[in-house]
Amino acid sequence: MTIENPYNPKDFEDDKLSILHIKAVDQAGAIYDIEMQLTIFSGLVQRIVYYGCEIYVGQLKAGDDYTQLHPAYSICLVAGTLWKDTSQVHHAFGLTDRQSGKTLDRTLEIHTLELGKYNLKEEELAAADTLEHWLDWLLHAQEYETADLLRLFPQAAFQQATQTITRIAKQSEDKTMYDAREKALRDQQWALSASRNEGKIEGEVRLIQTLQDILLLPGSDETELHGKSIAELQQLTAQLQEKLRNRNT
Repeated sequence: MTIENPYNPKDFEDDKLSILHIKAVDQAGAIYDIEMQLTIFSGLVQRIVYYGCEIYVGQLKAGDDYTQLHPAYSICLVAGTLWKDTSQVHHAFGLTDRQSGKTLDRTLEIHTLELGKYNLKEEELAAADTLEHWLDWLLHAQEYETADLLRLFPQAAFQQATQTITRIAKQSEDKTMYDAREKALRDQQWALSASRNEGKIEGEVRLIQTLQDILLLPGSDETELHGKSIAELQQLTAQLQEKLRNRNT
């Protein structure tokens, strides 16, 4: 397995730039987009499918033959619950004919794993399958000492994973980077929550303040911003975003 650049290059300037958490290719050429979502938001399912389609069609260059396409697997681990009408943890979606059941194999598959539905107990691990082992490791590894993890998960892949996170914890630079990412994820959750709970205006005000900070501009008076209409705030946001795009070109 080879870990690749997680950026999907844009074909045109106005295209969305896709950034995957992990993009990997196995020895047979199959491509894997693996993501971890700590929050569930509107459009998440469409985003998962979009990224999967991007890595599938992005394989070909001008003049390439379609037979050179390898299968693409988009895998999303969700911290909460995505499908509330079923207790099923793992869903695997493929391109399947509704009438005959015939599936277009080795093309595109979408997998979702809902960690919020996983409730296996430690004493049940011995009889669990490999997928359940990984879900348990992802959810609870931080609760154990290294020796206990190595005992609970004796398989080679888990031994390597456990040793890797142990090494990261001992290396100050990597640990600092990890902690910074954890903080960024918490901040993202807080921002999403604030946007939902405080309404569109509050969310737009916070976005404007963030953009001004990034651009090193004087911050607008918060009272003044709250006095503007949502249309005025969105116009100001668009202006700041345009400045940011111009700065990055």
